[in-house]
Amino acid sequence: MIHFLVHSDRDTVGVVVVDGIKGGTEATGRVMETGATLMMRVLDDVPLGHKLAIADIAEQGTVIKYGHDIGRAIAPVRKGQHVHVHNLRTKRW
Repeated sequence: MIHFLVHSDRDTVGVVVVDGIKGGTEATGRVMETGATLMMRVLDDVPLGHKLAIADIAEQGTVIKYGHDIGRAIAPVRKGQHVHVHNLRTKRW
């Protein structure tokens, strides 16, 4: 079962494509560009359509989704954590 999708090898987040992933789950992801499979332990509950960190992201680090810069982390984010408005901001402000 595929739990999350990643577009590019450069991405730092994937998108949950199942009806949420519970913290503690061993999740499987797919990199769409290459077909590679990713395995990781999810640390937080992550709802359907939300982002999941697939790599550690430093505070003020750039978050990459679909191969594009979508903002900056406002706190350190560990691989497996939920990425959303509580730890991600646009770079416009």
